[in-house]
Amino acid sequence: MRNTLLASVIAGVLLSGCGVAEKESASNQDESAEKSGAAKIWPKLDIEVEKDPAVEKQVSELMSTMTLEQKIAQMIQPEIRNITVEEMRQYGFGSYLNGGGAFPDNNKHATPDDWVALAEKLYQASIDDSLDGSTIPTMWGTDAVHGHNNVIGATLFPHNIGLGAAKNPKLVEQIAHITAKEVMATGIDWVFAPTVAVVRDDRWGRTYESYSEDPAIVRDYAASVVKGLQGAADKDFLSDQRVISTVKHFVGDGGTVGGDDQGDNVASEQELFDIHAQGYVGGLTAGAQSVMASFNSWNGEKLHGHKYLLTDVLKEQMGFDGFVVGDWNGHGQVKGCSNTDCAQAVNAGLDIFMVPSDWKGVYESTLAHVKDGVIPMSRIDDAVRRILRVKVRAGLFDKPSPANRPLSGDRSLIGKESHREVARQAVRESLVLLKNKQGLLPLSGNKRVLVAGDAADNIGKQSGGWSITWQGTNNTNDDFPGGTSIYDGIKRHVENAGGDVMLSVDGAFEGESETPDVAIVVFGEEPYAEGHGDRETLIYQYGTKKDLALLERLKSQGIPVVSVFISGRPMWVNAELNASDAFVAAWLPGSEGAAVADVLFGEQDFKGKLPFSWPAEPQQIVNIGDDDYEPLLPYGFGLTYADENVLSDDLNTEVSVSSDNSQSVEILNGAVQSPWILWLYSGDESLTVNASTHKVGAINYRTVDKVVQEDARKVTFDGSEFAAMRFASKSFFREDLSAQLLTNGALTFSVSRHSDIESGLTVGMNCEGEGDAPGSCSTQIDISEQVNALPLDTWSSISIDLQCFVDKGIDFTGLVVPFELGSAGKASVSLADIEFTPNTAESADISCK
Repeated sequence: MRNTLLASVIAGVLLSGCGVAEKESASNQDESAEKSGAAKIWPKLDIEVEKDPAVEKQVSELMSTMTLEQKIAQMIQPEIRNITVEEMRQYGFGSYLNGGGAFPDNNKHATPDDWVALAEKLYQASIDDSLDGSTIPTMWGTDAVHGHNNVIGATLFPHNIGLGAAKNPKLVEQIAHITAKEVMATGIDWVFAPTVAVVRDDRWGRTYESYSEDPAIVRDYAASVVKGLQGAADKDFLSDQRVISTVKHFVGDGGTVGGDDQGDNVASEQELFDIHAQGYVGGLTAGAQSVMASFNSWNGEKLHGHKYLLTDVLKEQMGFDGFVVGDWNGHGQVKGCSNTDCAQAVNAGLDIFMVPSDWKGVYESTLAHVKDGVIPMSRIDDAVRRILRVKVRAGLFDKPSPANRPLSGDRSLIGKESHREVARQAVRESLVLLKNKQGLLPLSGNKRVLVAGDAADNIGKQSGGWSITWQGTNNTNDDFPGGTSIYDGIKRHVENAGGDVMLSVDGAFEGESETPDVAIVVFGEEPYAEGHGDRETLIYQYGTKKDLALLERLKSQGIPVVSVFISGRPMWVNAELNASDAFVAAWLPGSEGAAVADVLFGEQDFKGKLPFSWPAEPQQIVNIGDDDYEPLLPYGFGLTYADENVLSDDLNTEVSVSSDNSQSVEILNGAVQSPWILWLYSGDESLTVNASTHKVGAINYRTVDKVVQEDARKVTFDGSEFAAMRFASKSFFREDLSAQLLTNGALTFSVSRHSDIESGLTVGMNCEGEGDAPGSCSTQIDISEQVNALPLDTWSSISIDLQCFVDKGIDFTGLVVPFELGSAGKASVSLADIEFTPNTAESADISCK
């Protein structure tokens, strides 16, 4: 049964006017919604932006002159790395985007002038009718999800989870308006925000993009962000100070089974509305002009092809009259579709294909489907009318070109001091104090303060994903000019108070005379974005526990320890809490990390409250309103300096894993198992295996038979250079396999030796993602002795205790390569049945205990 909180949320929606509007209507749309059953659950929204007859007339006049080719071009959105100015002139795309980590001229350090210059070139090409006959202006969309985060020097605000902790809708609206101005300074028209997911399983890698597990907070914040980006409907709506907003991802992305990114949400339709749709109630009521379809499925059907939800519910019943844009090739995941061909998505209600590189195929296939009658012309006209309606409302036909707009090229707006001060306020209000033993906080600055931890002076780590690059990796402090680290703020407070401050990442200091009065340890999750961030458990840093070792070493020396925890979600940190005298959940504060110290040193009291329940167990999935609600710390928890500490130093640290997470993880079982793909590497050459035989540099590869046809893989190394057969995750995402390690696991595989191993044969793993320094989380274990001891051409089994890999620095919460067989010498072997097996470490052939 639903709890009273959720009931009151829904009641509040209806009472506030966001529910069913009492308006008479005899439209076909209303009749269609009634027939579909949508009206029983989904409200007709009282949308603040009403249709304007003058706008509709202008749109109709435009459409009356358009060819089918011009209409379809309006529905295509390519990415800047995959189109040229000449192609924009030829096709007249309705819009384009820069994906995370995409920059003008592929230059990460592109200036605002560079961004404006590209916007101007593509705009002018779009209105040049010399090739396509169209003068309809294009528009540029970008993922500005916590500030204009793709641009060097921009103000980066706390990620959504931190803003949810602040519980300040007015501040969020102010942040959105600042973001709009910094975006407009680079000539861009359209922002893919806000994300309004209501996360139910914090193992999801996009949890930090959610404001709260409470649908009411998400509803209210959605309205604030939309108003901040677009302006209020009755004030400066889509003025030259505002951008088009996108409420995303419709619908249910935060509720997938197991927190699986792009997975399946199996909620009932009532729960889908009550929990996952409240952000749309708030955002669409405030006048959001676009909605992004979600990657996820609802009860097995992909949203990009879900006619009932996209058309019957969103457009017809809820009354949304803007356009629906797809997510990155999301249409290609619809059953029967590919990245280049998906009539199903158009017929379901998708208006714009986000098709980064395969745009030509989509253009041609969609054109053919209309001519063949697969896609009705009425559906194309509806999509184009919606796109043009938004363009007219946004003034794109009347505003100057990007280079000549009031804010374009204004470098002073990027990272402006007044913008940074708002970001600092957001940081101060987002911090949540979980523990404060014996009133250790606030600190006095006139002490000897040790600052430790690898996140202390690391603006990239404190900013998280979607920061300059997509995953937030491959960044240094120099990539955030004007930004400050958490250490910067601590240093300022201590020095101003006459104290001494020392930065030591590993916590080392010289002799008793240098013993600090207090240690501030800043640590936490490495940056990640979607895909890479999914986990099997909420255990922080299981296996290596290097940060816990640092905390315990300082505590054993009698030094009071303040932990500042950087994370994109609540995590199971019982051991770290036990080793800390004070513990602050700082989330992902963005570019203005110095503001953390303002609260630590008492310039401002703690205001933040948990936007998500804090787990009591490694795999606990807990949300406010659950019948069995027993978190370690409840939703809304957060100490102030006046509050008594509630957490002891003896929280349970025993790790337990449910049987569901004690299953084998198969890598090769006849076929290569999802999510892994097989690569061959030799020197500078690499190849994705797509045939039964390959030759790449020093390695020969072929499929062979062990039990059934082609269930094994044979590799022969010629010894001319190091070569490897490597299994890696798709898109090189990090995969969390810690559950298998927790259950005393081993890596097992079958091997048949065909020659002597002359110069080493290694099994390797790595957890290096995009931008990680080589060797930062990788290792190889030599198995040549064990393999040479095997009889020739006979299948045998070898197992390696997973602890061997942990001891060499492998982090099983984020594996990219779970298995690599490599050699720099001559060798020939066959492999089969590669898997991680729980509860087998004690009998492993290679043990490290």
